[in-house]
Amino acid sequence: MASMRDIKRRRQSISSTQQITKAMKLVATVKLQRAKQQAERSRTYFNCMYDTVTDLLAKAGNVDHPYLRPGQAVRKAVIVITSNRGLAGGYNSNVVKLITQGQLKDEELLIYSVGKRGRDGLRKKYEIKADYSDIIEEPAYADAIALGKEVLDSYLKGEVGEIYLAYTAFKNTVVHVPTLLKLLPVDISEPEAPEKETGKAPMNFEPKEEEALDLLIPKYITSLIFGGMTEAVASENGARMQAMDSATSNAEEMIEDLSLLYNRARQGSITQELTEIIAGANAIS
Repeated sequence: MASMRDIKRRRQSISSTQQITKAMKLVATVKLQRAKQQAERSRTYFNCMYDTVTDLLAKAGNVDHPYLRPGQAVRKAVIVITSNRGLAGGYNSNVVKLITQGQLKDEELLIYSVGKRGRDGLRKKYEIKADYSDIIEEPAYADAIALGKEVLDSYLKGEVGEIYLAYTAFKNTVVHVPTLLKLLPVDISEPEAPEKETGKAPMNFEPKEEEALDLLIPKYITSLIFGGMTEAVASENGARMQAMDSATSNAEEMIEDLSLLYNRARQGSITQELTEIIAGANAIS
């Protein structure tokens, strides 16, 4: 059995760690409230933009535009959004697994990293094309514009044939879903039945369809990237709050177990001293 001094030292160490985890939980809770509000504000626009563009292109028929042509390149660009810090449970590892254990072939991927944890988890296996880790600290629409422009330039140059977004969707405080979303080429449904059967009018563009798509597609890409970042930040703080709450509870249980062990050791020490005193008194008499 460990000595009383060792047990006391370990109990003090765990108590100090518990204070840290409590503080981190409180910080994560405050950050979560702010990030949750931002994610909820941007989610409607995020979903509406995705649905609108896919629905628009489905109604437009065969539109010939550089952003919509199937890429000739085999390589795929993946924008991976994680965090710059750990201590968030499986938040970062789940996004990494989404890439490493997903359906995308390893040799075909170019990683555009947003977050150091994702970059460090993927750099040994994939090529890191660009690192935008700093922008995840305070997501801004201007940063999403810069990242979207770089990815679209690679698509137009033929360096990549597809663009994906990997992020963690925020459902609520305890549910966060790793998500892989294809951005380009846009997946559209099968052509609909003729107008007389569906009652839906065909899509007309004003101005020309090329000019409209030149404006629409970059905004579509930027909006989804920014929406993914706001969702990811809320998910990160939710995951960290849960992880720190579990760590605090585990520390409390360990302290209780060590206190019980310490009391037993103390009781054993007192019993031994009394036994020695009685034995000594009997020997003298």
